Amino acid sequence: MDLNPPKQQLEADESIVEVSIIMPVYNASCWLDECLQAILSQDFTGSMELSVFDDASTDESIKVLEAWREKLGARGISMLISGHKSAQPRGVGYAKNRAISQSHGKYFCFQDADDVMLPQRVRLQYEAVLCHQTSLIGCKVQRLPEGSTERYTRWINNLTQEQLTTQVFTSHGPTVIMPTWFCSKKWFQEVGSFDEGGKGVPEDLLFFYQSLRQGGGLARVDRCLLVYRYHEEATTHSVTEETIWKLRVDFLQERVLSCWENFTIWNAGKQGRKLYRSLSRTNRNKVKAFCDVDENKIQKGFYTYEDAKDMTAGSLEENLCSLQLKEGVDYYHFN
Repeated sequence: MDLNPPKQQLEADESIVEVSIIMPVYNASCWLDECLQAILSQDFTGSMELSVFDDASTDESIKVLEAWREKLGARGISMLISGHKSAQPRGVGYAKNRAISQSHGKYFCFQDADDVMLPQRVRLQYEAVLCHQTSLIGCKVQRLPEGSTERYTRWINNLTQEQLTTQVFTSHGPTVIMPTWFCSKKWFQEVGSFDEGGKGVPEDLLFFYQSLRQGGGLARVDRCLLVYRYHEEATTHSVTEETIWKLRVDFLQERVLSCWENFTIWNAGKQGRKLYRSLSRTNRNKVKAFCDVDENKIQKGFYTYEDAKDMTAGSLEENLCSLQLKEGVDYYHFN
């Protein structure tokens, strides 16, 4: 059974909506009030709408959403709410695609129901996308609870503009993270819709890679514009490391290794050997050496497993710099 928008919603105003906030929802009732209050508090003066698709929630999500319709409407933000009541959710990709298909905006601001946008988010990302019509626009984030995923958060916020492109192969995933995306409708349609494979499918990473394949750019507003919540129920936990690993290796081979005659893997431990084994036969034959900064591994003359940790203390970066090697040309970070 589908929850379709009322007839008056479908007969939308013919005038152009500048920004559609795209929000998939699944059992998010405990987060929604804070999320919607933040949308209400945006300082963007252009036209906005909130397009929501409920993916078979079993809690009070729809009730909470409907309770905000009048408040948002008074602010000039129309709400489009639809969904389904199937026995099982159909996945984030499916929900995002449905929210997009019912929207009217020239630009999309993607918002997770458990996150909170700061008042300047829509305005500043809208200003940025006007200069980057074929790019995914991101922003810096504040992680909640504070201190959770500290290394990941530091990586998100400290990447340079160049590294947004060069570090797309790392285990962290998209350098412009999905909860911060802002893009034009035209570019989204050029890239194509989200994968609807459901639970366990990294629809954001697949779309991210496809955007890059089609010549899309990446940009970030260097302001913290989103409170990015970490909790065990987050859908990202349903994607296995092995699924992400295979996609990353395939993309690395496609975009980089296919163009190189030979290369060195800088990691003589478990991860380096796993990468080697994951390569195609053609690319394995291009590997000329394994390198490492761990003197113990070098002196042993063979590889043993040790727990992964930061062992370089900056020496790797110093070495690469001393050799005048350029990231994105002479080397790429994978792990």
